[in-house]
Amino acid sequence: MVGNDNIRVPVSRRERPAKPALTRHGIIEAALAILRAEGLSRVTMRRIAAALDTGPASLYVYVHNTEDLHAQVLDALLAPVVTAVPGTGSWRVRLKALLAGYRDILFQHPEIARMALSTQPSGPNYMALGDRILGLLVEGGVSDRAAAWGLDLLLLYPTAIAVENGSQKSATQKADDLTALAARVAAADATRYPHVARLGEEIVSGSGPERADWTLDVLLDGILAAGPPISAG
Repeated sequence: MVGNDNIRVPVSRRERPAKPALTRHGIIEAALAILRAEGLSRVTMRRIAAALDTGPASLYVYVHNTEDLHAQVLDALLAPVVTAVPGTGSWRVRLKALLAGYRDILFQHPEIARMALSTQPSGPNYMALGDRILGLLVEGGVSDRAAAWGLDLLLLYPTAIAVENGSQKSATQKADDLTALAARVAAADATRYPHVARLGEEIVSGSGPERADWTLDVLLDGILAAGPPISAG
């Protein structure tokens, strides 16, 4: 029997390549790609689901909500921070390098910094960061209570600086704001604002890195000197 070459063989529409299985790692990788290309505001369940060719409901098996998603994105960004800290130098030098690495990640992603002010991250990389900070404080002779309580202060400072630095203003606008501030301070009425007038030059002195380094020294010196908490009674 001669076959008919014109006969069309039906093809099942189900025979398409299978989608990769959803995983927490895959979801975070998709979120990071969207963050870098479109910003944190676009890192939503719906947007990630579209990128992974699935429904938003499928993501909730691995991520509780958008806040949890953003916290996990921050944790993923922190992966290289701890390993990049130099193995030599004083405990203070290494601690400053560790905090600088954390700050630099937040400087690159100011929207993440704003999120970190209102959300408490607790992923493995953030925990490793905290553990390394505590270890360096203990190495420096800080008491256990002061180290435990000082951890929040040391993480809050670079986070707040990153939020401040991450405003939508251009570098030129920020420089203009500083120039205007210096002019107002210099013109302060010595009668109404005697201390501002006297210390005006000092108020606006110092570069960003110099002031940041000084602030960390103040925090570390205070944590070193801290005694037991004073009883409210």
